Amino acid sequence: MKLSRTFTYAVQAVLELCHAPAGQTMTCKELAEQGGMPERFLLQILRSLVTKGLLASNRGVRGGYRLNQEAQQITMLDVLEAVEGAISFDLPPRQDGKEHRPEINTLLSEARDRIRSELGAIRICPGARRDDDDSSPSAPLAAAG
Repeated sequence: MKLSRTFTYAVQAVLELCHAPAGQTMTCKELAEQGGMPERFLLQILRSLVTKGLLASNRGVRGGYRLNQEAQQITMLDVLEAVEGAISFDLPPRQDGKEHRPEINTLLSEARDRIRSELGAIRICPGARRDDDDSSPSAPLAAAG
């Protein structure tokens, strides 16, 4: 399984926002420059992250993007499914038109569930401080929008 540039850039953008000062928005241009990503492609990715509720966006002079949830709660699964869709292991039809062995679907379902579980356990910004915990170092919490 190869990871797409879309997913890689989405994770990079979330990381950049995790490390921005608390409550600060960042423009697409700033995110692209800091993360070494193409701005036009990143804009599409940011829209997907906003649509799925991971980011919030503001228009205008002070506009930009910010996290829309607590930074330490965002997982690899959240980002992957926001930009790539749900993980699925669909079998292609057999050439002879017959059904695949039922065990294959069971095995693939188990694999999918394990992958989702593992990716859901990986926090992108695990050390981010919580709103009620000013003593912890690291990245900010973004205001919900």
